[in-house]
Parts: sequence; structure tokens; C-alpha cells
Amino acid sequence: MDWTDLIRPPGSLAILALALAVEAASGYPAALYSLLGHPVTWIGALIGRLDRGLNRGDPQRRRIAGVAALAILLLVAGGAALALTRLAALTGPAAALPILALLAASLPAQRSLHDHVARVARDLREEGLTGGRRAVSMIVGRNPESLDEAAICRAAIESLSENFSDGIVAPAFWIGALGLPGGALYKAINTADSMIGHRTPRHEAFGWASARLDDFVNLPASRLTALLILAAAALQPGASAREGWVALRRDARHHRSPNAGWPEAAMAGALGLRLAGPRIYGEMRVEDSWMGHGRAEAAPADIERALTLYRSACLLLWLIAASLAALAFLS
Repeated sequence: MDWTDLIRPPGSLAILALALAVEAASGYPAALYSLLGHPVTWIGALIGRLDRGLNRGDPQRRRIAGVAALAILLLVAGGAALALTRLAALTGPAAALPILALLAASLPAQRSLHDHVARVARDLREEGLTGGRRAVSMIVGRNPESLDEAAICRAAIESLSENFSDGIVAPAFWIGALGLPGGALYKAINTADSMIGHRTPRHEAFGWASARLDDFVNLPASRLTALLILAAAALQPGASAREGWVALRRDARHHRSPNAGWPEAAMAGALGLRLAGPRIYGEMRVEDSWMGHGRAEAAPADIERALTLYRSACLLLWLIAASLAALAFLS
């Protein structure tokens, strides 16, 4: 097997299908995390060093330094993944595919996202607002003390929708397109955006390139995520694919993010909810459009409905990856 067969279909699609199945079944083992950490922590450590070393001077200098930092990050992450791919290819096709699938399984986060969001519903029921605020603070950046029960539930569902796109579908898309290097490059860009892509005095210029590139690489995944949610809604009693489509067409483009509005609008319409809208991050109030025209008074049961929809959408994503891999091998 030539190593280039592993960074393009059907090899890359086979890696993706296997990786999604492994990650859904086991997540990222806690023992492995304790021993070695996680690719995101390694990437984050490099971003932190680049930030401390290069982010200084006037805004123009910071912007140039941010472009250089992003280039270094991509060279390191992409180069490491490419080297691992070439090494795996030396073992032959029977071993290379599962080896790379196990490595790629660290990039999507189906199980951990599900568990974090489910914990919000559970803690709200068992501990009330105190537990719900604590649990939701683990997955959203807004001020938890400003949230009542409905706002906690909306925040959890919004996080589920948005992170389904950039935490699962986007890495899956780039793994399917370019194998392990594609997934690693995406994860590096997305992690950089989450760490330095903020409009703060320190990072507005330095993180500009990371934020803009993250918007670009998430474009296909955000649209695909919305379609997966709608397809799952068509299969789920009590959800409406039609209302999801209406909300998607009407509201997604009005979200302050060019990508987050797509999955959030689809989820809101499918479940008959109203998501997004004005929010408070720290002491700052962010004005945003509402996604969907349903109930704003979300409840823990709505989080569980959203999780059911999410599980179905994850299964559909795996079926698409496996079917495309099979078709590519047969053609």
C-alpha cells in the first residue's frame, strides 16, 4: 500500500468509519489521557508557547505574528500526522487502516460531548440550579450565575448543536477528505480559534488568522451538520424535520457566527424551541438573533430530546462514512 492511498478515498473514508465506531464505543480512555494526555492538549501547549513568545507589539505586528504562529502550528500538526501515516503504511494495508483509525479516533468527541450535555440534565434534576449551573459551566463560556433553568437548558442544547458541528462532523469531514493529516490540521485550527481567536485586546490581532481560517474550514461541516439533524428529526417521533428546515432557512444566516447558526437553527426548529438570542459572557452582554420561533422555556426533558436526536445524527454520519467507503472500494 502506498502511503498516499491513506490520505484519500477510499482509504481515508475507511479510516473515518472505523474511527467513528471506535470513538463512539469507547471515547478517549481516561487511563490513556492520564498517561499521555490528548492531541488537543499537545496542540494547546504549542499554541500557548507561540502566544507567549510571539504575541507582542502593535496590532499590525501582532497580526503578522499570528499568521506566523498559525503556519508553525499547521506545519507541526500536519507534519506529525503525515509522518505517522507514512510509518503506518509500512505495516501493510491490513494493519495500517486500524492503526490510523485508532489514532484518528482521538479527534472527534461523540461520547464526551454526549456525556457532558447529559450531565447538565441529570444535575439539574438532582441538584437544581446549583448543579445545573456547575455542569453547564463545563461546556459553555457564558456566566452561569446569570442563567435560570430554561437558560441552562438552552445553553446545553446550543452547545450540543454547535459542538456536534465543530467537534464531530468537521473533524470527520476532514479525515474523510485527507485522512489523519486532514483531521489533525482541522483540530489544530479549531483549537487555535478556541484559545486565541477571541476579540479581546490581547488576541484580536494575534488570533485574527486562526479565527478566519476556522470559519472557512467549518463551512462545509456546519451545513452538513444541519442536514444530519434534519434527517434525524425525520426519524424521531416528536421532532419535526419540516420545522427544522423552516428555521434553518429563515434564521441561520442571522446568527452572529457564520457557522453556528446552521446546526442551532436546525435543532431549534426540529424540537420546537428557541435557541441563541441575547447571552451574557462574563460581564458582557452579547446581542444575537433567536434561532427558531418555538418555546424559550426549555426543560431537562428537552435536553434529553436533543440528545436522542444527536445520537441518531451520529449514527447517520457513521452510515454515510461506511457507505461511501464501501462504494469507493467497489468502484
